[in-house]
Amino acid sequence: MRKIGMLIAILLMAGCSDNELNGLSGNVTYVVDGDTLDVKLEDGTVERIRLLLIDTPETKHPTVGVEPFGPEASAFTSQLEGEFVELELDVAERDRYGRMLAYVWHDGEMFNEMLLEQGLARVAVYPPNTKYVDEFRAIENEAKNAEQGIWSVENYQNEMQNDKPAEGCTIKGNINSRGDKIYHTEGSSYYDQTIPEEWFCTIEEAKSAGFRAPK
Repeated sequence: MRKIGMLIAILLMAGCSDNELNGLSGNVTYVVDGDTLDVKLEDGTVERIRLLLIDTPETKHPTVGVEPFGPEASAFTSQLEGEFVELELDVAERDRYGRMLAYVWHDGEMFNEMLLEQGLARVAVYPPNTKYVDEFRAIENEAKNAEQGIWSVENYQNEMQNDKPAEGCTIKGNINSRGDKIYHTEGSSYYDQTIPEEWFCTIEEAKSAGFRAPK
């Protein structure tokens, strides 16, 4: 059991119920793709859920089309259809599309983590929801080293690093060879040549994530 799962077990043994820990629960009624699904909550409402801190390859994007391992990611998540899941929220509850943002738990395992382990997703950081980012990066690195899934595709990592940011989020977060976390705004000297590992909408978000301005 990984670090996150061990933490959950400890909390449960300490007397925290599943509902207290994960907040919401219900049954999966439909899987849109690898990182998006519909859940009918126990109060009868249906929420579209976007899995937090990960991004799976596209299968239905109007311009990108079907990406490598997109169908595999969708098929992997489809095993949740009809299953009971628990939803753990982070700081921001919804994205700009109104979807609920959550870590999805099934049978005591975090499904976001499982997709990363299989190489069917990459880490995608959108502050302030960064609760498990360090753990997720460690799992992603293991999948990369094992050339699992998407990481078996030549140049996949370099291509994904150049993804366009969300609208209005143009601050680049980069980690240099010494491990320094530095953010670059559009007016920074090295902005154009900087390859972003994270995108931020505001300087405050970048600082909250541990990034500093360039010297």
